[in-house]
Amino acid sequence: MNDQDYMNLALQLAESTKGQTSPNPMVGSVVVKDGAIIGMGAHLKAGEGHAEVQALNMAGGKAEGATIYVTLEPCSHYGKTPPCAELIIEKKIKRAVIATVDPNPAVSGRGIKRLEQAGIEVITGVCKKEANQLNDVFFHFMKYAVPFVTLKSAITLDGKIATVTGKSKWITSEEARLDVHTYRHTHDAILVGIGTVLADDPSLTTRLPNGGINPIRIVLDRNLRIPLHSKLVAGEEAPTWVFTTEQAPDEKRKELEEHGVTVISIKDFSIRTILQQLGKRGILSVFVEGGAEINGSFLQERAVNQVITYVAPKLFGGKLAPTSIGGEGFQEVEEALALEMIDVSRVGDDVKIISRLKEEN
Repeated sequence: MNDQDYMNLALQLAESTKGQTSPNPMVGSVVVKDGAIIGMGAHLKAGEGHAEVQALNMAGGKAEGATIYVTLEPCSHYGKTPPCAELIIEKKIKRAVIATVDPNPAVSGRGIKRLEQAGIEVITGVCKKEANQLNDVFFHFMKYAVPFVTLKSAITLDGKIATVTGKSKWITSEEARLDVHTYRHTHDAILVGIGTVLADDPSLTTRLPNGGINPIRIVLDRNLRIPLHSKLVAGEEAPTWVFTTEQAPDEKRKELEEHGVTVISIKDFSIRTILQQLGKRGILSVFVEGGAEINGSFLQERAVNQVITYVAPKLFGGKLAPTSIGGEGFQEVEEALALEMIDVSRVGDDVKIISRLKEEN
């Protein structure tokens, strides 16, 4: 096995923790000596031991003179845990292979520099592309201080999300609906508009066969129309945050807060402002499951990073039947939000398309 093989193993370890580590990145580590793996680990949860710690603890005294593989630059500062760079030095590691530099300003480049100062041979860039993709949400947040936004929709072949009478259960297969719960598990928050709450009274929880992490439930509700008996208010499975305006009725605000709901009033009720507020509250990723108008608002403000579309082999027809994105739309073709399809797969009877925002050159 070579450096790339060992790093691929470290990446697999990191990916196995998807949905567990936020607001920290996913990190995997492998310790190798004389061609044998003597330690490996992954960061399991924020506040707990980092991947390097897990791997080095497994290696024990054998770590001296070994090579450590890490998918992200080891930290060099004291946070909730001691710096991993110092532990690597303390264990007398001879060589450190690092996939990519940590974009966190508190770390970026400092961990590598500390290892080099201690006389450790450092190699960077092994499987860099894969490592960056693995933590694209974390990298995006570090760069822009706002959450990475995934917009999800389930449509028919003719692009409808409901019939002309508003009926939509169920457009997609059971397998596709289960797949959606995987995304809920891996996102910090799930967002809908008040229209969806009033029409469907959703729980917005993660319901996977083996359990899962429930995201924070976010509702955009200018006038606080959300019913106190709704599942998002009465249900205690996950926190609910409601964004509203300063003009919303104080009495309803107090009632919601008494039910444990966090009510956030903002003057500028725009998607960009809401995302900034979420970023300040440590939300790194948002899964948008709203209706056409909410989706249209995100599109209009160009606040979309990823689009996941489930296409069912059905035709609803009807020029008044709703499509997945409403709002004003763009007037010119050149204004369109440019995406690139990165994956197309079959899920049950449906086709799943994952598209990403095209990076500007």
